[in-house]
Amino acid sequence: MTAAAAVEPTELEELMKAQAEAAHEREVGDATRPTAEDLAASPTRIDVEGLDLFYGDHHALKDVNIKIRDKQITSFIGPSGCGKSTLLRCFNRMNDGIKDCRIEGKIALDGQDICRLRQRVGMVFQRPNPFPMSIYDNVAYGPRGMGVRDRVVLDELVEDSLRRAALWDEAKDKLKESGLGLSGGQQQRLCIARALAVQPDILLMDEPTSALDPVSTLVVEQLACELKETCTLVVVTHNMQQAVRVSDMTAFFLLGELVEFGPTEQVFSMPKDKRTEDYISGRFG
Repeated sequence: MTAAAAVEPTELEELMKAQAEAAHEREVGDATRPTAEDLAASPTRIDVEGLDLFYGDHHALKDVNIKIRDKQITSFIGPSGCGKSTLLRCFNRMNDGIKDCRIEGKIALDGQDICRLRQRVGMVFQRPNPFPMSIYDNVAYGPRGMGVRDRVVLDELVEDSLRRAALWDEAKDKLKESGLGLSGGQQQRLCIARALAVQPDILLMDEPTSALDPVSTLVVEQLACELKETCTLVVVTHNMQQAVRVSDMTAFFLLGELVEFGPTEQVFSMPKDKRTEDYISGRFG
C-alpha cells in the first residue's frame, strides 16, 4: 500500500491544501526572511560554553559551544546517538538525575546559571504524554504546581494555552474529559499547551512530530512557527525537510561534536564542513 493510499481521502485533501498554503506563505515570506546578519543580531537566550558531558566513561558531548538566540527556531540535526537530544536535555537539567552523568562547562539563560531557571524552560517529548486526567487539569497542572489557585486565573491560562496550541476550538466543549481520549495529534498539542501554561521563555521539542501523521505534523510545524513570536524554540529532528521548513538556525552534531552551526539556508545549501554535506545529502546517517 502506498503512503497516499494509507491516508483517508479527506485527510489527504486537507494535507495537500495545507501544504500548498504553507508553501505559498514561505514564498511570500522569502522577501522578508531574516538575513544571516539579522539572525546574528538577535539577543542570546541560551549561551553554552565549553560543555562536556560524560555517562560514566562515555564522552557524550565534546566541548560544545553554541548560542541560542531570541525568538528563533533552532534545529538540532544528526544521526542517532550524536548528542543532539543529550544537549537538549541539558537545557532543562533532565540529565541531572542520570546515574554517573557528569557535566562540565557552562550553560546560561539570559546570563544566569540555568540551574536556577528551570521553570522558564518548557519541554515537549517525542511521543504525546498527556497525564491521565482531564484536558483542563492537564493544562492547569503546571500553574497549580507553581502556586496558582485562583479559578479565574486558571481558566484564563487554560484557554490562552489551548488557543496558542491551536486546540481550543476542538477541546473547549470537552475540557472535563480525559486527555487520553484525544487523537495522537491532539494529544501532542495538549502537551504543547501544558508546556505553554507555565509561560516559558524557552520551549524545547524533542522530535515532536515523529509519532504523528502527516496532517498533524504540518499543524505542529505551523504552530511552532507561530510560537516563535513569543518564545525561543529548540527542536531536535531527524527530518531534515522539517528543519528546512521551520528553523532559522540549524546545528549539525556528529559523535558528540557540534560540527556546524549557522543559518538554516546556508547549512543546507552551502555547508562549510564536508561531514555536514555528506549527512544532508544522505551519504550516511
